[in-house]
Order: sequence, then structure tokens, then C-alpha cells
Amino acid sequence: MPGVTPVALSTPERTAADLLAVLRRLKGTRDPGLEVSATQAAELAHQHGAGLLAVVEHRDADPALLVAGVVAVDRPTDPGELGFHLDGPAIREVTRGETATGYPVVIVERIPVTGPGAQLQVVVTDPDHPRIAVFTLHSPSGRGWLEVAGIAGRFVSGVEFSGYGTRSVSARPPGGTSGRSARR
Repeated sequence: MPGVTPVALSTPERTAADLLAVLRRLKGTRDPGLEVSATQAAELAHQHGAGLLAVVEHRDADPALLVAGVVAVDRPTDPGELGFHLDGPAIREVTRGETATGYPVVIVERIPVTGPGAQLQVVVTDPDHPRIAVFTLHSPSGRGWLEVAGIAGRFVSGVEFSGYGTRSVSARPPGGTSGRSARR
């Protein structure tokens, strides 16, 4: 999808190098914090078993990171139930809806009370199986937030679950496939 550049999640070192290459292409090589940011993002993605790490870009925005994974839950989760538990001073908006593929979704926008940055968390529930797909978009600067959030939203709206369970909690079912974060 235009504006979303996935990074391979082979090893933390390779992921960090690939992410750094994308960020340098977008921001230039003079930003000394890019290498540290790329390394931290890669380590966190691997530590938490992410299925996707991508850079979301728009010409009028600073790049943002999109991390996603499929998470096993005790039982199929109702979006209203998720929305009820979300609260806090940094929460700007909680929205419930449906993806373009028909899955229930809860969208949470966090804007820090003090300082720059913005975060969007999208939780897509699978009503037929005990799992959710969690997408987190993070912009360290917040510059061009609406543009990158819109691109990420279009990307996430195509999420599709397939097969039974998740890669982290079950083996591949006979003749089936594991859950995917999004259509490509």
C-alpha cells in the first residue's frame, strides 16, 4: 500500500538495519537519533512478537511507526467491552466501528498532555475465535498526524483473520493458515 513500508522481522539486528535505511531515506542521514530509535523499535517488535513493523509516511508529515500483532485472548472479545476499559488523561478519543472486511474494531487516539507526539491504537476483534489484532501507530513528533493516521487507517481497514488461533499460541491447523495482520 502506498505510504506503508513494511520492514522484515528476521532478526532484531537485521530489522534495525532495514528500519534505519527506510528512516534515513525519509529523514536524511543527519539525524543522530535515528539509529537509536531504529534499534529500540526493532528490539521491542521482536520482544513482543510483532507480526508487522512498518514505516508510515506522507509528504506533509514526519514518519510514524506501525507495529502490529495477533494476540490470543480468553474468549472472543466484544468491542464495547474493550472501549469500557479505556480511560486516562492522554486519551483523546475512543471510537467503535467496523473494518472494511466486516470485523469489529475499537480505535483509541492518545495525544500526550504535555510534549509532542501522538499514538493511535486499533484493536480488531475476531468474533469467531479468541484473538485480537492490535495495531499501534506512533509518531514521535506528531507533525502531520492526521495524514499518517489516515494512511494507517486505510491499511488497517483491510485486516483479515484466517485459520484457527494465532501463531504464538497454536500450531498451524491442518489445511489452514495462521492469522495475518493485514492484506498486502
